[in-house]
Amino acid sequence: MLEAIGLAAVRGEQVVFADLSFNLASGEALLLTGANGSGKSTLLRLLAGLVPAAEGALLWHGGDALSDVPTHAARLRYLGHLDALKPGLTLDENLTLWARLWGGRVAPALEAVGLEGLGHLPARMLSAGQKRRAALARLALAPVPLWLLDEPSVGLDTGSIGLFGAMLATHRAAGGAVVAATHVDLPLPGARIFHLGQPA
Repeated sequence: MLEAIGLAAVRGEQVVFADLSFNLASGEALLLTGANGSGKSTLLRLLAGLVPAAEGALLWHGGDALSDVPTHAARLRYLGHLDALKPGLTLDENLTLWARLWGGRVAPALEAVGLEGLGHLPARMLSAGQKRRAALARLALAPVPLWLLDEPSVGLDTGSIGLFGAMLATHRAAGGAVVAATHVDLPLPGARIFHLGQPA
């Protein structure tokens, strides 16, 4: 599905990482580990087409993944550190914005993350954990082949991690793949580990 060949990234004039290669098949999960500053978030942003590669190639089913960035963006969901919620809009309204772009229904997405019944609340009234679950609900709106997740479990309690694990399992069982940066264990059985070293 996804193949990275000799990827390098530069931030400012600093090489963040170089000569990274890996592949990811349908149903697989890859955990990015490493110290702060080793390039995990930068790599996820590069895989999402948000930052350019200084060197190397990113392939999707053998073709240049980034030759058409809008097409690439449509086959993935990227979840960064921020929850990307408009505080003055209700939870329903926030998710409806994404549902209009991607398709899908808000109610099942909220149920998938245990937020059913809270859709009427303004996002500013949600706890930190609820905001993170609301961000994760975007993953459940409409299926795509690839999830790119940056520290997705931050702020989640044990029950919420269980719900997230069920989402991940459903996604992978349907042939979806996951790349996740993390400092903690995630509910991704059988995931491969890709360790990024110290900044070059």
